[in-house]
Amino acid sequence: MVSGSIAGCVEHTAMFPIDTLKTRMQAIGSFPSSQLVGVSQALRSVVKLEGLIGLYRGIGAMVIGAGPAHAVYFSVYELCKERFSNGNPNNSAAHAVSGVFATVASDAVITPMDMVKQRLQLRSSPYKGVMDCVRRVVRDEGVGAFYASYRTTVLMNAPFTAVHFATYEAAKRGLMEVSPESVADERLVVHATAGAAAGALAAAVTTPLDVAKTQLQCQGVCGCDRFSNGSIKEVIRSIVKKDGYAGLMRGWKPRMLFHAPAAAICWSTYEASKSFFQDINGSGSHGS
Repeated sequence: MVSGSIAGCVEHTAMFPIDTLKTRMQAIGSFPSSQLVGVSQALRSVVKLEGLIGLYRGIGAMVIGAGPAHAVYFSVYELCKERFSNGNPNNSAAHAVSGVFATVASDAVITPMDMVKQRLQLRSSPYKGVMDCVRRVVRDEGVGAFYASYRTTVLMNAPFTAVHFATYEAAKRGLMEVSPESVADERLVVHATAGAAAGALAAAVTTPLDVAKTQLQCQGVCGCDRFSNGSIKEVIRSIVKKDGYAGLMRGWKPRMLFHAPAAAICWSTYEASKSFFQDINGSGSHGS
């Protein structure tokens, strides 16, 4: 759990500016709907109008949510992987299913803070900070608003995590087979490379659902549409009506730019932390 928390906080803090650009590009209302802006255009716009600090709005909410969520995420993953794989390290289906269980549990923890983070990331966000956003959402929209996107988040993250974990374990195994004699020396490089490949592929596949999630979390704020029942079908219909099918891929570049290095950072930090704690536990048990 500690390894997972460390990995989550390091990953999200390092990649936060890219995440801000993705949110801005996906939230219809941040830019005119006729204008499907690129990454460099979005970056210039944020820095010009708000300075570098604009790229870090909402980072407090992310830190509050990422630590506990990643602790749950990796703990559930490891437990399920052990149970479902029956000791077979090549069982991709077990890795995928374990990833789905992990994401359902961790999304329940992070969704409220993810919603706060995304609202703070919007251009001209009306909120002063994390607590101001929480107070005003509870007062104006009710506690349910924090979980408006939970169903969409799980529907997005289930295939994302299944693809991610199965790709990660397969890529890690493949890389280790290429040069088994140098695995110990290059362990971090293997985890980082496998993580980057897994993150990029999973991010590309699930972008349309991520756009729908952003729309649900930012509805009614800064010119974003409000949805009557919050169903994914309604949100996707609304996006296609405004922007065509291209609108469903809004922000796919920063999403891939986020998830490839983020997964590399996350997996290498997690595996390094895990090895560190296993070494400490091992030496402690020898001592006793």
